[in-house]
Amino acid sequence: MAPTRWQSENTEAQSRKYIDRFARLESHGVDLHGEARMVDALLAPGSTVLDAGCGTARLGAELARRGHSVTAVDLDPVFVEAARQHENLTVHQADLTQLDLGQKFDAVVAAGNVMVFMTPGTERSALERIASHLSPGGVFVAGFATDRQYTTEMFDGDLVSVGLRTEHRFSTWDLRPWHPSADWAVTVARAPALLA
Repeated sequence: MAPTRWQSENTEAQSRKYIDRFARLESHGVDLHGEARMVDALLAPGSTVLDAGCGTARLGAELARRGHSVTAVDLDPVFVEAARQHENLTVHQADLTQLDLGQKFDAVVAAGNVMVFMTPGTERSALERIASHLSPGGVFVAGFATDRQYTTEMFDGDLVSVGLRTEHRFSTWDLRPWHPSADWAVTVARAPALLA
């Protein structure tokens, strides 16, 4: 299988540098939990969440602190090692295009540029696996930069193809209105609910 964009563009040393950067930001009191606040607002208390492409699981750990049951997944072994430092998470090393955890979640979150770091051409496969892990009516939240090869238009087409319906799009995690020239896209999509 071809490497992901993350694997092509980053080394183990760069992954460790990424971890150190966020540790420094946290030590300086920088607010690192905007994504978690936004996602938490979408969820019922005690929801099950899959942190897909979790990195260090900063987001997943904060959601767990807020009372949710969180499973985290990443392909990068350096990030998986860091994520496993959070005792309140279940962490797996896995490729999102082949993910099969054998369970459903109330929510799946793919924050920090996960979708634009996929192997080119595999984004839809990853979304198929993500959709298969959503409970009926479950929510999928993704955030990524808009200056990459994988565009919001491509993402929207892939969401439709895997049966997810877009409900909202924002230009930031603090819910600023979406506009086509935004540097960032935060999309909220949902799986179909069971018919009564």
